Amino acid sequence: MNGRSPALAIEIDRLKPLPIYLQICERFRTAIAAGHLRPGDRVPALRNLSTQLSTARGTVELAYSILVDEGYLQMRGAAGTFVSPSLPGSVVQRADEKRAGGAKSRDTRREQPTRSEGAVTVAMSGEPRPLQPGLPALDAFPRKIWSRLVSRRVRSGDRAMLGYPDPMGYRPLRERIATYLGLSRGVTCLPEQVFITGGYRATLELVLRSLAQSNDRIWFEDPGYLLARNFLTESGVQLTPVPVDDEGMDIARGIELDPEARFALVTPSHQSPLGQVLSLTRRLALLDWAKKGARWVIEDDYDSEFRYSGRPLPALKSLDRHDRVIYTGTFSKVLFPGLRLAYAVVPDRAVERVGRVACSMNAGSSALLQAAVTDFIEQGHFARHVKKMRALYGQRRVFIADALEQAFGKRLNIDLPPGGIQFAVRFAEGPNGPVDDVAVAARARQAGLGVLPLSIWYANARMPRTPRGLVIGFANVTDASEAARLARKLRSCLDR
Repeated sequence: MNGRSPALAIEIDRLKPLPIYLQICERFRTAIAAGHLRPGDRVPALRNLSTQLSTARGTVELAYSILVDEGYLQMRGAAGTFVSPSLPGSVVQRADEKRAGGAKSRDTRREQPTRSEGAVTVAMSGEPRPLQPGLPALDAFPRKIWSRLVSRRVRSGDRAMLGYPDPMGYRPLRERIATYLGLSRGVTCLPEQVFITGGYRATLELVLRSLAQSNDRIWFEDPGYLLARNFLTESGVQLTPVPVDDEGMDIARGIELDPEARFALVTPSHQSPLGQVLSLTRRLALLDWAKKGARWVIEDDYDSEFRYSGRPLPALKSLDRHDRVIYTGTFSKVLFPGLRLAYAVVPDRAVERVGRVACSMNAGSSALLQAAVTDFIEQGHFARHVKKMRALYGQRRVFIADALEQAFGKRLNIDLPPGGIQFAVRFAEGPNGPVDDVAVAARARQAGLGVLPLSIWYANARMPRTPRGLVIGFANVTDASEAARLARKLRSCLDR
């Protein structure tokens, strides 16, 4: 990756009917296809390009977001924005052909949006969008109560709230989590086994730094949680995609594919993104596999509080008699993602190692927010909030499911899972073959919606038989009329 910043002259025609942001997209696609921009090249910053074009920064930002979604650009925070180092092969090939005087490049405007895992981070961050997966009901969060709790902690004069946090986590919160998990999830643990982190990614980093070795192999659900897959790949472990069916991860198939893997990462209570529950037979098989090889199972229990038929299922960790399961949870789905608080319950045999790594990382989360969450739980607000949200989400998922069925008819197959705050739907094959769900999701994003394409959650997203559909969040759909409006807008993205 060269990171060079080539001179790029972009001109826009204000007399053209094509919106300015689409003209910017067109210029970048053309420059990449022509080879003027190469993988790894830095592109102008938002502010610089908006000044150069005498246009609003938001216009340039929208164009960049679309190009990120399509896989042309990659945003790296403060480092800047770059041409994606993993550009679609067809784009790079056209650039090479042009420089070699080979075949004439095709019109890049006809290129379909491609699989872009980096785009998922953009789609799931920033300003929340309607139908965005993984997003709890922000309108229903008790802000007044939360504000009062945070303010009281600030006014308390406790200097510890403003100092460096304990790398292991705020002790009272660790105690509350241990009690909560024992009562609601069947997980028996001591506060010393609970580690507070700055989000699920930070949890995975802590676990891998503590327990994994270079080139360790890990079973990963296929399809599986995109952001976890991206992070694990970057971390140097080797992923073995293990198929998922109606009973969850196929443990027997995992043993066939990679019997010597040292880790397995599973979402047993609500498979991400399909929603299945890992069957008891397979839970026991997974625990037996882990026990026999002294392996580790990472249980991602991200939204098990929300189940709409019967009580929440016991955690996989509750069946663990040999201390091989690392239980992970998060407050992002049950409270709000901006809190950036998650936690891990570590087997007793690994507490010392994980504690040393936590101290070396010095990555403790805000003591002030941890204390506020502690108060939120201790005063009963947490339990009341979960109960209220469970009923609310049960209504809202019916709103959007009915609206989608009305808008799409037989074009969409909807099979609601028993829990969670999102679900996956599949497109019926059209007269011209499978629907390009990546293109539909890109058009939906341009229309202001936050759905994600289902196919990119699979390891082999481009295979012909990979299911095509959408992953849809419903927690913020407030009523039936809004659901109908959003469903019609989404249907228009398919029709286009």
